[in-house]
Amino acid sequence: MLDKGKISTRELTIIVALYMVGSSILIIPSYLAAYAGQDAWISALLSIATGLAVLPLYIALGNKYPGKTLAQYMEDILGTWLGKAVSLFFLAAFPFTMAAFSLRNIGDFMTTQIMPDTPIQAIHIIFLIIVIIGVRLGLEPIMRAAEIIFPWFILLFGCFIIFISPQIKWENILPVLEGGIRPVIGAGIPFTAFPFMETAVFLMLFPHANRPDKVGRALFWGILIGGAVLLIITMMSVLVMGPDTTARLIYPSYMLARKISIGNFLERIEGLMAIIWFFTIFFKLTLLFYISVIGFAQSLNLKEYRFLTMPLGIILIVYSILISPNTSFWFEVYPTWALHAITLGLLLPALLLAVAAIRGKGAAKAAEAATASEGQNQPDT
Repeated sequence: MLDKGKISTRELTIIVALYMVGSSILIIPSYLAAYAGQDAWISALLSIATGLAVLPLYIALGNKYPGKTLAQYMEDILGTWLGKAVSLFFLAAFPFTMAAFSLRNIGDFMTTQIMPDTPIQAIHIIFLIIVIIGVRLGLEPIMRAAEIIFPWFILLFGCFIIFISPQIKWENILPVLEGGIRPVIGAGIPFTAFPFMETAVFLMLFPHANRPDKVGRALFWGILIGGAVLLIITMMSVLVMGPDTTARLIYPSYMLARKISIGNFLERIEGLMAIIWFFTIFFKLTLLFYISVIGFAQSLNLKEYRFLTMPLGIILIVYSILISPNTSFWFEVYPTWALHAITLGLLLPALLLAVAAIRGKGAAKAAEAATASEGQNQPDT
């Protein structure tokens, strides 16, 4: 194991919750409202349920190869060379590409909402330097930092919801299911893929859990907490601004914070939402970059991973610029990304588990045949 750091069940729950919220807290309400209208919250509920339903697949696959990461047991399941090829493709196309999108989301948000005159490349470089420092320190410091930050995240998010609650208009979510169930499901499928199918990357962290028997419980509560935050922010966006306004905005939750007004004294505290988002996106990006670096090192049979952080960081900066030509590109590619995420986050683990089961049965039959043959060849006494 390149990094021998161990993580507790509590730390795993927290990092999963922060990962789930990630950049989704800013952009998901807009997409859901655009397709499902006032029923966006129903789409969110269905997506959470689907994400939790897929969890047993990851648990079964991870428990089948205890002490190994996804990149390592791909070689056991598919063979050395095919396993390495599939592992490298998975790492490049999934966690590394998600890291590029996350970094681009940071740059787009900063250059459109907070620092419009700053070059996006400068923001990417500064943010990624902090991420690289965290990755080089190892998994345990990342988890300890998440454990320290998480109560502040909950406190800030709770204050945000309390401050915006007086502006709720319950009529904004009526009538329920006006367009039927199809728009709800149509909006829920991409939301299920992003971010719920992306939790497949946590298969890379299974060996680091100090209580392997509690990993499933940690993932369940992490997904549930993160999904609940996204459900609440989607509902508040629709209840306060209405489905049409929410759908037209790129960052509806950030604009929602601008509507906070308490006694003509507490107003325009959108910085609160920005801080919440910086917390979650930092840990998501750091975790994705860590998983990518560790996975590449394991697939290439390297004894050290830290020297990969700088070259991969430079590649990530360039990739994040090339992957998205403009701010609205993510909304155009979102349905396509959903298919991509379902393929790598659901179909690939299911295929690996099926192949592992078939090969396991084949090995068991071969062992039984060998034992029977040895018994027949033994002379009678």
